[in-house]
Amino acid sequence: MMGASGLVMQAMKTQIIAALAATFAFLAPVAAIADNHADEHGEDAPRWSIAIHGGAGTLSPDNMTPERRAEYEAALQVALDAGAQVLKNGGTAMEAVQAAILPMEDSELFNAGRGAVFTWEGENELDASIMDGRDRSAGAVTGVTTVRNPILLADKVRTESPHVFLMGEGAEQFAVEQGFDVTPPEYFYTQRRMDSLERMKAEALSSLDVDHKFGTVGAVALDSQGNLAAGTSTGGMTGKRWGRIGDAPVIGAGTYADNRSCAVSATGWGEYFIRVGVAQEICTRLRMTLYREAYASGGDLNDQHRAWMREQGVVQKAADAVMAEVKELGGDGGVILVTPDGDALFSFNTTGMYRGRATSDGVNEVAIFGGEEGSGTGNTPDH
Repeated sequence: MMGASGLVMQAMKTQIIAALAATFAFLAPVAAIADNHADEHGEDAPRWSIAIHGGAGTLSPDNMTPERRAEYEAALQVALDAGAQVLKNGGTAMEAVQAAILPMEDSELFNAGRGAVFTWEGENELDASIMDGRDRSAGAVTGVTTVRNPILLADKVRTESPHVFLMGEGAEQFAVEQGFDVTPPEYFYTQRRMDSLERMKAEALSSLDVDHKFGTVGAVALDSQGNLAAGTSTGGMTGKRWGRIGDAPVIGAGTYADNRSCAVSATGWGEYFIRVGVAQEICTRLRMTLYREAYASGGDLNDQHRAWMREQGVVQKAADAVMAEVKELGGDGGVILVTPDGDALFSFNTTGMYRGRATSDGVNEVAIFGGEEGSGTGNTPDH
């Protein structure tokens, strides 16, 4: 029987997802997200946009069965639909980001929440972060082992504490005080992830050799009020030791949102994303480019300057350039981003990235490998 804290958590999740479980089947049709860009009076309705990812890495179509591919595509579609439905109904970007990440945290397919990889000691240590582009408020947690949905805890850190970043036992104590259930370790146990750890130890392999991909999950969104948000959740790298922390919970590296520029969520080899400061670096480049364009024209920022950026592909070029810098240092992975204009883009320097995007203009697509429809990889090298 669910205890009082369990009822609190269920209410929290119900509030975020609304009634999504009753509104779409496991594989919601693409037509479910209709174009709502014009209202009944024929005027332009507010725009919204969302992008999600479920990890990037060394992926090959030859090594993925049709059944496995369909399973991943279905899981991505459920997550994408969950976030898009929130936005379509007038919800906030922050609500949409959480709604999209929750199903991926609850799935064994992704390296987050239930499907998290094991540390060297055989534990599941979870990281997550979230950021609101309106005021750049942020919350993050790292090394938690008893929280089913770390993205929800990260948001509680943002809204219910004076801090940005909590770790380990302290974060778990805060979770209990906020009404989170203590989730037992067996909930996170999956044989596939344990097999990866055992193979890594037996064959003296690196985490990259056993994983071949980074299963971190994330979402970025623009809501109808013009606000941006980003969130990221992960189990880290197989066999991680000594309390290793990657980029996912680090604001500015794996997650960043700023209404003045963009919202970004990253997935990849965290050490390199931290060194480059990937998420904030992309947003800062876009903001500085926009300001320089306005300054050069002798006027204030306006729609004309943003239109110029879109026409020149400035957003894609900035994301690709930062990902190229990650590769030059020796790292790999990818990013998703959404702009104040509603553009939902991807950039990755690996052979694939589990991803999807939906917009008020009627776009609704999921993809896995590089070069597929909607890949949005621009000028990123090796695509």
